[in-house]
Amino acid sequence: MFVMITYDVNQKRVGKVCKKLRQYLDWTQNSVFEGDITVGALNKCLAELRQIIDPEEDSIYLYRVSNPRNIKKDVIGVEKSPMDLFL
Repeated sequence: MFVMITYDVNQKRVGKVCKKLRQYLDWTQNSVFEGDITVGALNKCLAELRQIIDPEEDSIYLYRVSNPRNIKKDVIGVEKSPMDLFL
């Protein structure tokens, strides 16, 4: 399935959340990840994120896309990709 995950967490936990999400999805913008993932991997990722965040203070938004062919993505400006981090 295709998912998009965005987050707004306390600065103390931003690095940990970002690092965890990079294990499962593609980083597309600050606090935004997307990509194809199995249900099992998604459940594991979410369980690991729950161990990192403070649910009283932090937010994670999960958008599940049942048919990714219906998504049209337009990027205005520079499109970030994992390779941009190494250049």
